[in-house]
Amino acid sequence: MTFRFIHSSDLHIGRKFASIPQPEDGNIRGRLMEARHGAISRLADAARDRGAGHVLLAGDTFDTATPSATIIRQALAAMAEAPDVSWWLLPGNHDNLRDAEPLWEAICRDAPGNVVALLDATPHDLGEAATLLPCPIAFRSGASDPSEPLMAMASDEGRMRIGLAHGGVTDFTDTGEAIAPDRDRSARLDYLALGDWHGRMAVSDRVQYSGTPEQDRFKHGRRGVCLCVELTGPGATPEVEEIETGTFLWQEVELPLHPRQDTAAALNDTLPPSGRRDILLRVAATGWAGLPDRADLERAATACAPEFAHFDLVTDTLGTQYESADLDEIDRGGALRLAANMLKEDTESDALSQEDRDVAADALARLYAYVREASE
Repeated sequence: MTFRFIHSSDLHIGRKFASIPQPEDGNIRGRLMEARHGAISRLADAARDRGAGHVLLAGDTFDTATPSATIIRQALAAMAEAPDVSWWLLPGNHDNLRDAEPLWEAICRDAPGNVVALLDATPHDLGEAATLLPCPIAFRSGASDPSEPLMAMASDEGRMRIGLAHGGVTDFTDTGEAIAPDRDRSARLDYLALGDWHGRMAVSDRVQYSGTPEQDRFKHGRRGVCLCVELTGPGATPEVEEIETGTFLWQEVELPLHPRQDTAAALNDTLPPSGRRDILLRVAATGWAGLPDRADLERAATACAPEFAHFDLVTDTLGTQYESADLDEIDRGGALRLAANMLKEDTESDALSQEDRDVAADALARLYAYVREASE
């Protein structure tokens, strides 16, 4: 009765990553897009390596309701290159049935024999041991639990019941479309494969989010994975194995600082020692630093940034301590010193908003860095 399958979701094939700055001599957006497409072959490899004949994709296989014909056909062709694996595609929020009707028509028309579009809440037998119970998303947002149809879906006695749905177990938007966390019990499921949450999360032994196989945000702090699920019979607890599939690591680290600290050394100690070309790193500097310390930090960040797929130094919550000697380095008198004094006053003014004080602090730090650089 042992049955293995791969659970994945949220491939978001075709995502353009417009929010990631594109260097003039680089192509990070293209690399990120290609990695999402490449997740298909990595999922196929995971299935073969574990002896799993099915890959269940729990929604948002495509990033938009209207991907180009090239994106659709290339994704289907990649799935066709694994003819020993059956691919089960569930419409999610981004590629829901209503908005993406032409997409699903194209998939039904052009899909190879090993790809099945799950357009109805209708049971499908997975071999002799298990039944797949899909819950396709009809609209991008609704007012009901998208997994509710599972309770009415029938399967033959003695078969393992596997639910496939897309949505959150917690409703953060007050739309009423939260999935009941005990849906496995109310629908008599041996396993509920969920999509929508891009991070890996186990709601319970039988209710699990695989997360996306290729991460696309800093929120989760690890490379993407898929899940190999093994069921040994109706009612048995699933065995779930995480398999790393991600090419890129999106990582956010905090850099706490204090005045008179060697900020360049502190930054370098925080950086990952290897694999930087495939890491998107956001460093959030916190605490306090003097003007020279901030200049050293910015210089160190500029020096190491080209080694990473993407590098971002965030100093929004880094306070600056000002000393007369630091302002003297800008200018002991004249226009530059006058400008420095005015900026310093603005950073401490109760009459200005915090945003305006932050702008003044950033301008003063930049002025100091420019003057010091010009003098070297």
